Amino acid sequence: MIELKEILKQYEVNAQDTVTALKGINLHIKEGELVVLRGASGSGKSTILSLIAALSKPTSGEVIVDGERISKLPDNFASEYRRHSIGFVFQKYNLIPSLSVKENIILPLVPINLREKEIEEKLLRVLKMFHIEHKEHQIVKNLSGGEQQRVAIARANINNPKIILADEPTANLDEKLSLHFIQMLRELKAEGKTIVVATHDPLFFGLDFVDREIEIYQGTIL
Repeated sequence: MIELKEILKQYEVNAQDTVTALKGINLHIKEGELVVLRGASGSGKSTILSLIAALSKPTSGEVIVDGERISKLPDNFASEYRRHSIGFVFQKYNLIPSLSVKENIILPLVPINLREKEIEEKLLRVLKMFHIEHKEHQIVKNLSGGEQQRVAIARANINNPKIILADEPTANLDEKLSLHFIQMLRELKAEGKTIVVATHDPLFFGLDFVDREIEIYQGTIL
């Protein structure tokens, strides 16, 4: 399903200095697995998610998803790949505060030019799935943190992607809301989604529905 082969990822800080974020990473994630990437901030967890989502390209090595070398995709094809295959839940939600719940959720559908009926069907599915039907027309900036998180994950699922990527998804939530988010992940896994979570939140460690926990340390897998 997802395969990272000998991944090296470096960033140029300036003309003289280079930072190595990932060093020879090899990782294989099966379809339907839920994998937790553990590690401190700066360990390389988020970089791995960025590569899987084709938001960045490796300095060397290959990223393969469903047999396709996405690390070689031109930008326009990478955007199409993300639109159809990836649901990304960001640490800070990346919602537009002045728009409504509905407007934020359907944003990924704008480039597809779907009929209004199809948009409404997709919207209703995720509103019900994440129990926010009653918030559809509310402005996002007026929602609680937990409600905004549900809007963010609903948006990530609007296209019913095969892969869900979550980057420090509970960093801005209290324990009660974090446990609620974890329950949502349980339900998504039961639907057959392939899920990769990057976190250092101990609430994710030892969960019975997590298939594997992988420790990332200074750009390598322990």
